[in-house]
Amino acid sequence: MSFKKIYSQQKVITALQKAYSLQKIPHAYIFAGYQGVGKFTTARQWAKLLLCRNPQIEKNGSSPFADSCSRCESCRLLDADSHPDLNIVHKELLEYTRNGKNKTTPVEFPIDVVREFIIEKAPSKPTISKRKIFILTEAEKLNSSSQNALMKILEEPPGFCSIILLCTRMEKLLPTTKSRCQVIRFSAVDEKIITDELKQKNLEPQKAGFFARLSNGSLGLACRWADLEINNAQLYKIKTEIINEIADYKLPNALDLAQKCLRDAKTIADVWTDLEKNTSKADLKRKAQKTLIQIITSAFRDAMKIKFEKPEQFINFDQKKKIEKISSRFKPENSAEKITSCYQAVRWIDDNVNEKLIFEHLLLNLNISDKIEAL
Repeated sequence: MSFKKIYSQQKVITALQKAYSLQKIPHAYIFAGYQGVGKFTTARQWAKLLLCRNPQIEKNGSSPFADSCSRCESCRLLDADSHPDLNIVHKELLEYTRNGKNKTTPVEFPIDVVREFIIEKAPSKPTISKRKIFILTEAEKLNSSSQNALMKILEEPPGFCSIILLCTRMEKLLPTTKSRCQVIRFSAVDEKIITDELKQKNLEPQKAGFFARLSNGSLGLACRWADLEINNAQLYKIKTEIINEIADYKLPNALDLAQKCLRDAKTIADVWTDLEKNTSKADLKRKAQKTLIQIITSAFRDAMKIKFEKPEQFINFDQKKKIEKISSRFKPENSAEKITSCYQAVRWIDDNVNEKLIFEHLLLNLNISDKIEAL
């Protein structure tokens, strides 16, 4: 992997290259941005460069461009996921803490993982490189206690230590955490790049186009949806059925549709678990549920903008007539309200609210409109 193969993040790469060329590398970063836009890939490549024994420097106009050599012992170990000086810290490590055996991975990032895999390890010197690097995933799930535990190492880190927090929701981080890190913001990946990547997975063009638009610029998420589709999770079929249900929606259908969504989420989560065996099953179930809510959101987003966009610009461009029917039943302001309800449902999923109540509340709320039929 090379920095040159990281998509749509030129500003990020430029900022990192400048820091490297000046050798003014902050001890702590926050890589902020939507899920799947390349934060982890970039963090890993940045770590590879910092740990590389023979970095390659190219002249790129007036600015040097540095990249790892991919040949030295450090690079080979990192590529094999066995570098002793690179620590990727995620909340599923709970079971490997002193008191975590047989514990279920919680929604929040456990403080024991922070203590044992960052705070206790950071002071020890690197093994084979000049640096020691920690990449902490899902930093938005650090609660106040976990962030406060991190504070000392963020304030007074060893000179050889670098910490990168990957975060999708900056508002979840304490001001004191943010103030001690340099924030690097990641942008969405271009839709064409995502579509081309999905087609390379042999996904049908229509499905590739839909998943690319639904992903809202998240290459990683779109690729995972494509993997789910290829592995027979029937995500595209499920989305088609959901849009059809919303177009023909009536109040008595609300609870049945809520139950269907929960069943569909379980189907998707079961396949997702096979693809990501090291990720918490509960987290993958929540991701599947949020995917279905994202599909519902896309229907109202298309309906709200139907007068301003051509059908081929819809997220659900493949179900034009159904989107037109939704638009005829909901005024733009009603659609906007439904989108707000969908965002609220996603927050409730993150907060571990009862899933049955979330979907029932969301789908019963679809009836609140001055145009939709009750019966």
